[in-house]
Amino acid sequence: MSPESQSGEVPARSKRADAVRNQQTLLAAAAEVFVTSGVDAPIREIAARAGVGMGTIYRHFPTRADLVVAVYRHQVEACAEAGPNLLDSAGSPLAALRQWVDLFVDFLVTKHGLANALQSDSSGFEALHAYFLDRLVPVCEQLLDAAVDAGEVRPGTHAYELMRGIGNLCIGRDSDPRYDPRRLVELLLLGLQRPQSS
Repeated sequence: MSPESQSGEVPARSKRADAVRNQQTLLAAAAEVFVTSGVDAPIREIAARAGVGMGTIYRHFPTRADLVVAVYRHQVEACAEAGPNLLDSAGSPLAALRQWVDLFVDFLVTKHGLANALQSDSSGFEALHAYFLDRLVPVCEQLLDAAVDAGEVRPGTHAYELMRGIGNLCIGRDSDPRYDPRRLVELLLLGLQRPQSS
């Protein structure tokens, strides 16, 4: 038996890596459920989607607010990391921007329930909002700048105002299942495009 095995270091590291992976899987499943069913979705629905027992969720996230905040942070990080990856892999900067906006809309649909989940913790909500802006505005700016430089998007739109506009279009989805914000977001993106000379 190796010294590492006797000391328990390697298994502990593996266990930690597994726990992090499991938590990421759980957060991704919760995000999917929140997008389709809202932040008040039953915990058993999240557990089923993640393939874990309800006890596992409560062990990691004792309250619904804990889970919602963790999903929020998880989605912010996923959106932040996706921007540069999409610029590298998409066919054009505009295609990357469109794909990123689609991820951002998923995130916003989840975010609308955050204030209710946090209830009276307005300082916690404000801190999360600041974190959201710090992480995502620069990513959106990078995508917009690349699309402008490629001649695909008109110059002059600021990342913050684009994100704010998309956010405003996403309001109302919770209360009206007939409303699909993606259709209007698509019109907004079409309006940003630079007309192609024929």
